Amino acid sequence: MDNYRIYIGTYSGDGSEGIYAHKLDMSTGALTQISSHGEVENPSFLDLSPDGRFLYAIGEVSETNGQPGGAVGAYSINQEDGSLKHINTESTVGPGPCHLSVDAGGQYVLVANYGGGSVAVLPTKDDGALLEASDFIQHEGSSVNPDRQQEPHAHSIMIAPNNRYAYAPDLGMDKIMIYNLDLEKGKLQPNSQPYQSVEPGQGPRHFDFHPNNHYAYVINEIGNTIVSYNYNEDLGTLDPTGSVPTLPSDFTGTSHTADIHVHPNGKFLYGSNRGHDSLVVCAIDQSNGELEVIGHVATGGKNPRNFGIDPSGTFLLAANQDTGDIFTFKINPETGMLASTGEVAHVPRPVCIKFAAISQS
Repeated sequence: MDNYRIYIGTYSGDGSEGIYAHKLDMSTGALTQISSHGEVENPSFLDLSPDGRFLYAIGEVSETNGQPGGAVGAYSINQEDGSLKHINTESTVGPGPCHLSVDAGGQYVLVANYGGGSVAVLPTKDDGALLEASDFIQHEGSSVNPDRQQEPHAHSIMIAPNNRYAYAPDLGMDKIMIYNLDLEKGKLQPNSQPYQSVEPGQGPRHFDFHPNNHYAYVINEIGNTIVSYNYNEDLGTLDPTGSVPTLPSDFTGTSHTADIHVHPNGKFLYGSNRGHDSLVVCAIDQSNGELEVIGHVATGGKNPRNFGIDPSGTFLLAANQDTGDIFTFKINPETGMLASTGEVAHVPRPVCIKFAAISQS
């Protein structure tokens, strides 16, 4: 079985040292810290280049290189010990970045700016360094929630597995914006289906694909629901097929969803609830991609902003932002349910988890 390093994005302050690198023990689920890196302020979301040589980190700041806009930091990854070396930092052009994705060729970093309601494309160099943005698109629109939806808020941007399309759920507009990814020019063009709306007031946040490339899913932060879609990988289009709640029917408190991931075996889907402080576990109907809620599992701490499933599908790591801890759960590959391993890592304000395979020499 492969071994994995874990890279953890955090919010600066409260003792946080920025980006943390840990090693995951695949026999126990224990995490052991390797290093920490504080060159980028508020490195709240991360992604890795496909070849595992570089890491890119959002910096939730208001000014970068003397210009208004958030930041993206580029790092090289030491293949021996997993430590990071800062390469450079570029502006996301818009304020309040919250999410990024690296394309399958490692040529571009796509960024979603929540604060400004925009998306941007930043080219990369062969040495992993970032160049200035090659494209920037300002979203326009609003929706029905007077507190959260008076203006656009792009909350994530995910690239299709075939590297041809990008999907940007916008919480403020109640739309999943769909773009064609032009790899020659580093541009985003509206798809033939330029967006897929969600029900008013739902507030789409994060998005994921099924490994069979026929289904996709969005988790709605305000409405506490997950919507399933038929995904056409040739056309890039989305067609809704159903919706399930993320919270138990008897829960009456305040809660908002955060993250969503499909298990690598394609049988199960998980979403996090902040307030209920749980993971919803869903079974996926393999014939149509629709979901059935089969349980809820407490994350062990408060405000599970993010979680990750290792590429082998063995462990799920739940990052609780407010309690500064990451709980490791063992995944039952037959039922999808989660069992605590008893392993807990303490990391200040953790908000993103990414996995990198360790080269076997």
